[in-house]
Amino acid sequence: MNLVSTEISHIRVASDLSSLALVESLIDDISKESGFSDDLYGNILIAVTEAVNNAIIHGNCFNSSQRVDIHVGQTQEQYCFTVKDEGSGFDFTNLPDPTSPENIEKENGRGIFLIKNLSDKLEFTNGGNTLSIYFNK
Repeated sequence: MNLVSTEISHIRVASDLSSLALVESLIDDISKESGFSDDLYGNILIAVTEAVNNAIIHGNCFNSSQRVDIHVGQTQEQYCFTVKDEGSGFDFTNLPDPTSPENIEKENGRGIFLIKNLSDKLEFTNGGNTLSIYFNK
């Protein structure tokens, strides 16, 4: 998260897909307080829930003893949603292109592509355990 940002919210959720409802509620609450446009709200909702979904499934492997942390910060120019899992990380520098012919019909592998295309900036840290997703105001 940007050093000059102010944290406006934080939640810690279980590695269970039912936790996505808590993430959606968090985004709804922040949207109401901040007055997101419909487009910004939709992009944040899809990108952040996809990131948490990936953290639960791929990062923590549904391990009930592990949690996912979601921090929300803002600056004058943007919002930052940081999603951190407790898994072993992954190689984010070598992701397959889901739009290439050999991948187009695969059911998985589109999450990061989707997040990248809905946000204004995407950063991986901690060996892939932490994803910071930036949205311009």
